[in-house]
Amino acid sequence: MHERAAIVTGASSGIGLALAHMLGQEGYGLTVNSRRPEKIEAAGEELRAAGYEVEVVPGSVADEAVVQEVVRRHRERYGRLDVLVNNAGVGAGQPIAEMTTKMLDLQLGANLRHIPLFYRESLDLLKAAAAEHKNAVVINTSSISGKRGEAWLSVYSATKHGVVGFTEAMNKELGPIGIKSTALCPAFVDTPMTDFVKGAVPIDKMIMTSDVAEMVRPLLKLSPGCTIPEILFEQTGFEIGQTL
Repeated sequence: MHERAAIVTGASSGIGLALAHMLGQEGYGLTVNSRRPEKIEAAGEELRAAGYEVEVVPGSVADEAVVQEVVRRHRERYGRLDVLVNNAGVGAGQPIAEMTTKMLDLQLGANLRHIPLFYRESLDLLKAAAAEHKNAVVINTSSISGKRGEAWLSVYSATKHGVVGFTEAMNKELGPIGIKSTALCPAFVDTPMTDFVKGAVPIDKMIMTSDVAEMVRPLLKLSPGCTIPEILFEQTGFEIGQTL
């Protein structure tokens, strides 16, 4: 049995895959999830080829049954959960006058609703890890849009503000028993999700997924008395009116 184990959602590419690699390097057994089966299976093979133990569970975390299945499969394979990474999400922009209910519900489900569900379903495992080593870690991927609202990205911004607020609430509720939550708030990261803006933002001005992974790595090794509630990632020397 692994001494440590982690769940990573949205792990087929980008930030999620980078965090899965980092956790594998640190010796964690991994359960990885993403919406598209073919993409998460390919990511799972990549992680296994790097020498990590991996359980792959496809499906949209907007579906409560998928959240429950991810945690069930993880529990059966590893029997413990030391790090939970709630990274799954979608970015979609629409002017409010053109906002469709389908797109509204998609973003609420994929960006925010699943995070409380994962806490609920895995809380006993996180409590056990916290009792053992006082440093059970939950990473919730928000955005720079979770710190400042953005025109055209109003619902996305609202969901990412919700992630920051929920993370703060979880630290107050669960921090005293050693479950520490951190919200990641990056500006433009070089991932497929930001392909739409790569003509306006030079690649060399984008944050790398490795930057995010290397900032998360130290959270695994903090002393019991230290919590990092959020990490803000900004572009260096570059400004653009619209941010993700």
